[in-house]
Amino acid sequence: MIQWREGRVSRVRGRRRGVVELDVDVVAAAGSAGGPCRALAYPALVGEPSPGELVLLNTTALEAGLGTGGWAFVVAVPERVPVDPPRREGHLVKARYTPLQAMVLGVDEQGSPHHELLRDADDLFGMPVVVADLHSSLPAVIAGVRAHVPGARVAYVMTDGGALPAWFSRTVAELREAGWLAACVSAGQAFGGDLEAVSVHSALLAARLVVEADLAVVAQGPGNLGTGTRWGFSGVSAGEAVNAAGVLRGRPVGALRISHADARDRHRGVSHHSLTALGRVALVPADVVVPLLPGPFGGRVREQAAALAAPGGRHRLVEVAVDGLREALEASPVRLSTMGRGLDDDAPAFLAAAAAGRHAGRLVAS
Repeated sequence: MIQWREGRVSRVRGRRRGVVELDVDVVAAAGSAGGPCRALAYPALVGEPSPGELVLLNTTALEAGLGTGGWAFVVAVPERVPVDPPRREGHLVKARYTPLQAMVLGVDEQGSPHHELLRDADDLFGMPVVVADLHSSLPAVIAGVRAHVPGARVAYVMTDGGALPAWFSRTVAELREAGWLAACVSAGQAFGGDLEAVSVHSALLAARLVVEADLAVVAQGPGNLGTGTRWGFSGVSAGEAVNAAGVLRGRPVGALRISHADARDRHRGVSHHSLTALGRVALVPADVVVPLLPGPFGGRVREQAAALAAPGGRHRLVEVAVDGLREALEASPVRLSTMGRGLDDDAPAFLAAAAAGRHAGRLVAS
C-alpha cells in the first residue's frame, strides 16, 4: 500500500506556513533507479529536515503519477527524534489511528477559550455558505464575493474529502497572506487550519461566531477523488455541507462545477458531481447559482441545471451575470488552476464559482 524510499536532503527549496519544501536525492531501491525528487515535510508532524540529513519518504502517489503536484512526503527523519511540541490543552485527535495521528485543540472542546461560546450554539443567523465541489473553486468564489463586497470577511471550511493537512494548500496560505481569507477552519479528519473543528457543523458555527465571518466557503482540500461512478467521488460531501448549512439556519449557496474543456463527457457542462451532490444528497433547499454564459454552451448549462429546480427538484435556481467577473478573476492573488487547466483554458469553470461568490456577496450586502 505504501512505497517507501530513503533519501538525503540536498537543499531547502522554500517554506510556507506548516510546510518545508525540499530537494531530496533518493537512494536507488529494487525497481527504482533513485535520483532527485521534490518532497514536502510538515514540521509539526516530523520535525524540520536539514540539508544532508537522511529522510524516510512516502513516494506512493508520486510514483503512480497522481495529483500531488509531483511531491513525495517526508514520513520521518530517522537519525533524530523531533523535539516535543509545547504542551497544549487539546484532546482532539485527527488522522486518527494512523502512524501520524495528531492531537490538536478543537475550537469547540472543553479546553478551548471558545467552548462556552459554541457549547449551545445552533444558529448561523442567515450567513451565506457557498458550497463547492473542488478546492480550486475557493479563490474564484472569493474573487466573486470581493467584486461586490470588497471588504467581506470570508472563512474557508476545509472538509476532509481531499488533502488532510490544510498546510498542503498553497492557495490557502497565499489567500491568507493577501488578506482575502480571514481564516481556515479544518473540519473532520482535516487539520492544520487556523481553527480545528470536529464536524462541518461546528466548523460553520466557528466561522460565524469565532471568526465573525460575513460568509463561509465550504470545499474539500486539494486532491479530490473520483472513480467515474455515480456515487464514488469525494465531492458527495458538498451535498452534506448544504444540509449542515441549512440545518444551522444559514443560507446555502450551491456553486456548480462546470467545464467546457474536460475531456470526460460526464464533466462537460454541469458535472455529474454537482447534479448528484446537489440533486440527490442535499436535502434542504439552496440557491444554486447558474452563470449566464453565452452561446450554446451557456444554454446547455442552463438546461442541465434545470433538473435541480423546484418543482422537480428542491432548489432555487439563481441566474447570475458574469460581466466583470473575468477581470475579478484575473486580480486573484493566487494562480487559478482546476484539473491542470488555467483561466484561459477553461474560463467557465472559474466564472461559475465567481458567480456563486457574486450572489453570496449580494446576500451579505442586502
